[in-house]
Amino acid sequence: MSGTAGTAICLLRCDLRAHDNQVLHWAQHNADFLIPLYCFDPRHYLGTHCYSLPKTGPHRLRFLLESVKDLRETLKRKGSTLVVRKGKPEDVVCDLITQLGSVTAVVFHEEATQEELDVEKGLCQVCRQHGVKIQTFWGSTLYHRDDLPFRPIDSLPDVYTHFRKALESGTKVRPTLRMPEQLKPLAPGLEEGSIPTMEDFGQKDPVTDPRTAFPCSGGETQALMRLQYYFWDTNLVASYKETRNGLVGMDYSTKFAPWLALGCISPRYIYEQIQKYERERTANQSTYWILFELLWRDYFRFVALKYGRRIFSLRGLQNKEIPWKKDLQLFECWKEGKTGVPFVDANMRELSATGFMSNRGRQNVASFLTKDLGLDWRMGAEWFEYLLVDYDVCSNYGNWLYSAGIGNDPRDSRKFNMIKQGLDYDGNGDYVRLWVPELQGIKGADIHTPWALSSAALSQAGVTLGETYPQPVVTAPEWSRHIHQRPGGSPHPRGRRGPVQHKDRGIDFYFSRKKDAC
Repeated sequence: MSGTAGTAICLLRCDLRAHDNQVLHWAQHNADFLIPLYCFDPRHYLGTHCYSLPKTGPHRLRFLLESVKDLRETLKRKGSTLVVRKGKPEDVVCDLITQLGSVTAVVFHEEATQEELDVEKGLCQVCRQHGVKIQTFWGSTLYHRDDLPFRPIDSLPDVYTHFRKALESGTKVRPTLRMPEQLKPLAPGLEEGSIPTMEDFGQKDPVTDPRTAFPCSGGETQALMRLQYYFWDTNLVASYKETRNGLVGMDYSTKFAPWLALGCISPRYIYEQIQKYERERTANQSTYWILFELLWRDYFRFVALKYGRRIFSLRGLQNKEIPWKKDLQLFECWKEGKTGVPFVDANMRELSATGFMSNRGRQNVASFLTKDLGLDWRMGAEWFEYLLVDYDVCSNYGNWLYSAGIGNDPRDSRKFNMIKQGLDYDGNGDYVRLWVPELQGIKGADIHTPWALSSAALSQAGVTLGETYPQPVVTAPEWSRHIHQRPGGSPHPRGRRGPVQHKDRGIDFYFSRKKDAC
């Protein structure tokens, strides 16, 4: 390589990995010096757009800090490091260009939503002003944007099944990149910068709750270890379709979502590992289902490209006028897990305590907020944005639009029956008892409907409605069909009854499990 190749700034955002990273790959072959850069953008720690909730909560912030630290350690082993700065990326890049005088290129992966696109626009302006090349790539999805059979993106189908069938009928997944063992050095005289702490953002390090279903750390190293465990060490991947609707514990689902959200693991790498597993061990509905759900993740990203700001609009993709309520008292009950509906409350308390919630739970609490309480769906979306360790803007808003009946669901009247769902997936009430301990004295399935119990039964269980546990803030007429109903079959070891089978349909919240009948 000629001595005039100069320095490339590799701006990393939601691609915090050394494997299958086209930004680092390109820079390695087109520059003498590399500056892998991560910026803690102050705009990510302000209030949300509609309800001024904190944008980044403690669980996600801790996971991010762990991921940044892990990437720095990985890059150091490759002869480089991760430069860390606090500030807007466009300002930090401008300062580095001015400081070094040798920057010839700024390289980054493109994103799909407005705030990220605004950053990219600012970066382009900075680079134009300084005569610096901009080099961008698309790297966040399983299928590459340029390989879609829908061009332009406006022709993307509005129904997932049509999208999936078109891709599965012939579109190829691009292979992962072979990354160099060693990277070019950092530009001389550049300090790597310190990684901030939780306290620097005015937040306390959250205590890890022993009940959590996601007791994992952030970073590429942990992501790759999780895949190794779930695929090769335990073969859990081969039974994923049967366990994916679980509620308790680490192993009912892949738990890849938090690492995928920050790009700590490449979806193409997961795909290649699935292909290898199917060749060497077994191929079944479970191994396919993981790819099926990676496709859902792709779909929401491409929907965001198609609709732009409309994914954040009150009226949604369908421009539908719905008289949403903005009752802050009801919203407080929902987000604090004090609605008086135990299955909802258990899930909301798990979210607050751990930053995680099962896919089954997410579907139910979203349906309850939008269909039973009639609250503005953006309240729920912004609360999830604040708390979820696996928050992904496209998946989060795409799924909330879907639950609200104004997104990509051809069945916009879909509504979940909270009592039937509790009986189906927590038939013995073990999950509710785990997170709503004040109801532990109620035995069996009756825990899902404490308001329907006699005064004597409540007294014997040590429960006083309105005092030790709330009266329900709402009751839906369809719930009455399932009161005092006993779930069939034996309790499922992961908190749901085993023999019940549902026809799978619908979508998934994040990369977890597929929705089925309500």
